[in-house]
Amino acid sequence: MAERDKTYSKELLGKTIVSKSGKKFGEVGDLIFEIGSGEIIHMILRNPTTYIDRMELEKTRDGQILIPFSAVIATGDYIVVAEEDII
Repeated sequence: MAERDKTYSKELLGKTIVSKSGKKFGEVGDLIFEIGSGEIIHMILRNPTTYIDRMELEKTRDGQILIPFSAVIATGDYIVVAEEDII
């Protein structure tokens, strides 16, 4: 993998999370990693929009909303997630 093809986790922080259809979820507030492998497991949602109120998303013990990183289908100016992989 070429150096410019890599995405560093710190570059994901603060990016807006949207669905494939363009519905805004909020922003990436933090990341949760698997300690052994370093794999990103979840993104913690910051500034959630009212769109996600009707969704039953997993939450931390502190009530922070989690988006599974496995639902991410593209990163760039936005983080695009497959809504069907979240629910």
